[in-house]
Amino acid sequence: MIRLYVTADLGPGAAVAPTLDQSRYLTQVMRLKVGDELLVFNGRDGEWRASVAELLKKGVILRAEAPARPQTPIPDLELVQALVKKARVETIVEKAAELGARRVRLVTTRRTQLDHIRLDRLDAIAEEAAEQTGRLDVPEIVAPQKLDALLDGWDPARRLMFCDETGGEPVMTALRGAPQGPWAILIGPEGGFAPEEREQLRALPFAVAVSLGPRVLRADTAAIAALTLWQAAIGDWNPG
Repeated sequence: MIRLYVTADLGPGAAVAPTLDQSRYLTQVMRLKVGDELLVFNGRDGEWRASVAELLKKGVILRAEAPARPQTPIPDLELVQALVKKARVETIVEKAAELGARRVRLVTTRRTQLDHIRLDRLDAIAEEAAEQTGRLDVPEIVAPQKLDALLDGWDPARRLMFCDETGGEPVMTALRGAPQGPWAILIGPEGGFAPEEREQLRALPFAVAVSLGPRVLRADTAAIAALTLWQAAIGDWNPG
C-alpha cells in the first residue's frame, strides 16, 4: 500500500492536504480515485489508514480513518557527515534514512571539497526513503556548519563514534557493552581528516576512535558500514 509522509496532525476524521507534488504523484502516477486507500504518517501521531476524500483542480484531500501503527521511538542516533560530492551526499542521506538515523548533520572540515547542496532536495530524499522503508518518522537534515563549531557546542552526554581512516579500536570491540543512550557517528571528507582535527577528536572525552577495517572506504560506503554496525551492536537491530 502507498505510504505518504504528511505534516498535518493525524486523528480520526482529520482532513489532510498533501503538497501539490504529492497530489500529482497520487493522481497521475498511482491513479488513485475517491475512496482509494493509503497510509499516512507525520512522525508524531503514528501511522494512519486514510482514503482519498476529494479530487480538486489542484491537489487532493485525504481523510484519516483509523490508526494502523502507534508512534514508536527509534534509537537516538545522528550521522555527522563531512560534505563530499553532491551525488554521494544524496546517497548518504538516503541510506541514513533507510538505516534508522534520527538526524543527519552536515559539516565542513579542513579538507572538505565544497559542492552545491540543496537542503530541500535532501529533505525530499529523506522523506521518500522513510515512506519506502516503513519508518514512522523522517530524519532531520541539518544545514552544514564548521566541524569546530559543532564540537564547541557538543552535548557531552552524546557519545561520538569517530571513524578514523588511520586506525582505531575495531568498531565491534568498541561498541561491545557500550551504553545505548544518544550517539553520533562522524564520517570524514574524501581527503580524510587533517592531523590537527584527528588530534582534537581523539582528545574529546565523549569520543571513541574506531576503525572500519583494513581498507580505506569512500565516504558513502563508510557511512553505510558504520550505521549498519552500530545498529547491529547496540541499535534496533539488536533484540538484546
